[in-house]
Amino acid sequence: MDDFLIRALAAGFGVAIVAGPMGSFVVWRRLAFFGETLAHSALLGVALGLVLHFSATLGIIAVALLIGVLLVIGEGQGGRGRPGLPTDTLLGILAHTALAAGLVALALLDPVRVDLMAYLFGDILAVGTADILWIYGTGAVALGVLMAIWRPLLAITIDAELARVEGVKVRAVRLVFVVLMALVISVSLKIVGIVLITSLLVIPAAAARRFARTPEQMAVGAALIGCAAVALGMAGSFHWDTPSGPSIVLGAALIFAVVSLWPTRRPRRRARGSGKISRSG
Repeated sequence: MDDFLIRALAAGFGVAIVAGPMGSFVVWRRLAFFGETLAHSALLGVALGLVLHFSATLGIIAVALLIGVLLVIGEGQGGRGRPGLPTDTLLGILAHTALAAGLVALALLDPVRVDLMAYLFGDILAVGTADILWIYGTGAVALGVLMAIWRPLLAITIDAELARVEGVKVRAVRLVFVVLMALVISVSLKIVGIVLITSLLVIPAAAARRFARTPEQMAVGAALIGCAAVALGMAGSFHWDTPSGPSIVLGAALIFAVVSLWPTRRPRRRARGSGKISRSG
């Protein structure tokens, strides 16, 4: 196997391992549109980094934090007889505004040559050793922080008000989660790109949800399914000469379709007042 394919697989597996647990919370909390908003804002973060001459990753994190703060402020504008904007409406405004601003900013950077297609749809075959080290280093930090806030984040997912009563710092945990999402998106740009990163977060987690019985099982299952999607997509891209990023997403979608059609055992329960066993549901 060629070296560039080995590097591509290593990078893809690294992203899938991190995206699986993060994607589980995206699915549980119905935050797919929120992930899409952060992904779209990544392009504005890249442009910000180029304009101010610092790392594009720092630009992505800065813009993602700004988007998160604006979302909290927008949702909190209710009261005093003024209902706040619905979350999906606010996310739509922020997502498309950030994407448009990023495209315009990159177009105004005449002296700078930017491979826009690589940012939008990924270029996993161009991943180098430094990129792999960055992916695994950042991924290890992200997973470590996620494990540290796992219980509070689960509590917020189940009932935010009850979690607040129990002493969980809801806003702080949500802010940390936004930072982790920004980190995952920043390391995923070269793999599937800005347009498709949300699918790598959502599809493996949705597939794992069918068989998982605990949150931890779903997180691990999503990571494994993500790795399988990377391998399947890379194999399809190699054999049919198709774009690698979209091929990985189609691989994840194929796994989801197979899992959705796979029969699962329904729990049995004993009927009251009789010795017969009946199927539930």
